[in-house]
Amino acid sequence: MGAKDWMVLYAETDVAGVLRAHPRPDRDATRAVVERLHPGARLTPIEDGNLDDNANPRNLTVYAGVYPGLTVVATGEAAIDRPSALPRQFVEEGRGRTLYLHAMHSVVDWFAYAIWVDGVLRRSLSLAPDDGIIENLGDPLDFEKPYWAGEHPVEVDADDPPYPFVFHPLELGEAALRQLFGFNYEGWIQDDDPELEDVVLAGYRLS
Repeated sequence: MGAKDWMVLYAETDVAGVLRAHPRPDRDATRAVVERLHPGARLTPIEDGNLDDNANPRNLTVYAGVYPGLTVVATGEAAIDRPSALPRQFVEEGRGRTLYLHAMHSVVDWFAYAIWVDGVLRRSLSLAPDDGIIENLGDPLDFEKPYWAGEHPVEVDADDPPYPFVFHPLELGEAALRQLFGFNYEGWIQDDDPELEDVVLAGYRLS
């Protein structure tokens, strides 16, 4: 598994339904959101990206899109070990909406996600084999339960040490993508999945 992403989504409606329509971003609204989320930064537009290739931007680079009922922001601000520590302006932006954070890094098998409803944290999970469970707040959602129950065990060679979890964090990360957003970066692709390369994100360099 080799997927990496760090992003937040603000939803007023079904995320998957919006993404399947491959909407074009509202440029003015998108820039305004990025400015609010990165106060004091100077924004320089760069070439557009998309949800397939640009969900894990480098430092001082942001890709974002404001669409009807949905805002997507891919930013390093979401790549944090404890999602509950997401900067306050990101949480405030989600007032009246559902805010999702999703992040994973294949090099260290790290996965984190969190959900706020109208600014209130409902669930936060972050874990990696080298660090164990970094954060675990709120009740597990239904899609998590088979993983915690050991129904998706990690296969290891007989000579290898036991894996520290009963599931692979990146597999749970992909399950979260499927459940919350209706797509996967790796794994089984369904016929009605959005074409992620057709979900345009406006790019900005911060300085």
